[in-house]
Amino acid sequence: AAADRRPTQSDQHLTQAIAAIRESFEELGVLLARHAEGPRQGQMADAQDIAAIDRHQPFAAQCAARGLRLAADGVYLLAHWTADRDLARRFEVPFLVARMPEGQEPVADEAEQFEPVWVRPADALARHEAGQFFMIFPTIRTLQRLAQFSSTQAVLDAVAHEQPLWVSCPRAGLLAGKEARYMEDEMPFGELALVCPDGQIVHPLDWQTERPVPLLRNVMRLTAPNPGVMTGPGTNSYLVGDPATGFIAIDPGPADAEHLDKLWRAAGGDIRMIVCTHSHADHSPGAAPLQAMCVQAGKARPPVLGLPSAPTARAASQFTPDRALQNNELLVLEGLAPEGKITHTLQVIHTPGHAANHLCLLLVEDALLFSGDHILNGSTTVIDPPDGNMADYLDSLDRLDAVCAEHSVEFILPAHGYVLGGPVLGARNAIAKLRAHRLAREAKVLAAMQALPQGSMDDWVRHAYDDVPQRMWPVAQRSLLAHVERIRSLQPGNN
Repeated sequence: AAADRRPTQSDQHLTQAIAAIRESFEELGVLLARHAEGPRQGQMADAQDIAAIDRHQPFAAQCAARGLRLAADGVYLLAHWTADRDLARRFEVPFLVARMPEGQEPVADEAEQFEPVWVRPADALARHEAGQFFMIFPTIRTLQRLAQFSSTQAVLDAVAHEQPLWVSCPRAGLLAGKEARYMEDEMPFGELALVCPDGQIVHPLDWQTERPVPLLRNVMRLTAPNPGVMTGPGTNSYLVGDPATGFIAIDPGPADAEHLDKLWRAAGGDIRMIVCTHSHADHSPGAAPLQAMCVQAGKARPPVLGLPSAPTARAASQFTPDRALQNNELLVLEGLAPEGKITHTLQVIHTPGHAANHLCLLLVEDALLFSGDHILNGSTTVIDPPDGNMADYLDSLDRLDAVCAEHSVEFILPAHGYVLGGPVLGARNAIAKLRAHRLAREAKVLAAMQALPQGSMDDWVRHAYDDVPQRMWPVAQRSLLAHVERIRSLQPGNN
């Protein structure tokens, strides 16, 4: 069919637009076409044109006979969906948008479409939540995003650059025993990509503290029962290793006897090392009692490793390891299995910022980064001076990015929240987004300082954190102070 196209519209997008116009007419009687010549040149097809075209006869020829050209230049690519990996038959589907021609009314063909209705995205979602409007996952997520736009024109302006607003191949896990699907920018996606790369729907996403969660054959996570505003679902304790090598326990968490007993049992009582990413009270107090538990069971005394707390640490964050870990030091577990020698190697990376004695760990064989509190899933960590330092924090982010680039790290295992990974929240993307977020916040802090040069921290936090709930401002003030210190250190004369 003859069709109008935008200069920037690719052949593929033109083909998709033409197909969409044809399907819209055949299934709903909506015709995106305009008169090519004569007194009605440039006018959109009207009810008379639609009545003259038989939906069941060749479409292009009928349009040409009435002097109509398809308005493909008004059809834009909104999104691109690929069906989830667990489905037996999968499709790649472009989602397209166009402005509905004035004066036309959709009439369903009663074969592929039924009961067409105009409804705002927010209203459709509300009806779905009430069980009155069945929709599949891509439709729900599409409407959620469309609901954020104020008008049709705002949507069309957003897609005018010829690129989809999002591309997604969702993943599914189990939540309360039921399938739950997630897009790439949603928190559980990375964990599902790590644990079920081929899309099996077997991984439970419920946060619980009773059982260890296997993430890989040699990595388990047990979440401590300390959920809260600052800890999210709780502190993630990790076990790295296997029965042939024994285990390294990372961040045993608070001194909770039941949690430590579960951690010890998950390791089969064979814990070779205990590593604390930093000295905060939700990470390191469990190290000494876990060590004692191993000794009491007749096992060798596993060393408690990490970095000692700095003089700037608060009283509740004092920590003295049996041995201080060196930057780039390798912690190695070795064992024999039927297939031969097994090793699990953790590389130590000093990452001050959240705390002066913070470190991260790279599992070399599997290219996994244990990020402690430096990188979290779903929130940004608090930088609390004097032990916290924003300049150090940003420098450490750069150091982690270099490590991820060198070792092709795709997944980050944080101390709070699900595994980070995937095309949107993969390791280097997550680090880049986090750095950009910190610098954007710092720009707001600087603007507040410039607008209110005699202002107090209370004044500045109201401006710089106006997008954060007021109840969180006392916590935000800690990071604000860290930004203020960095801003002042960068001013001329302070180098």
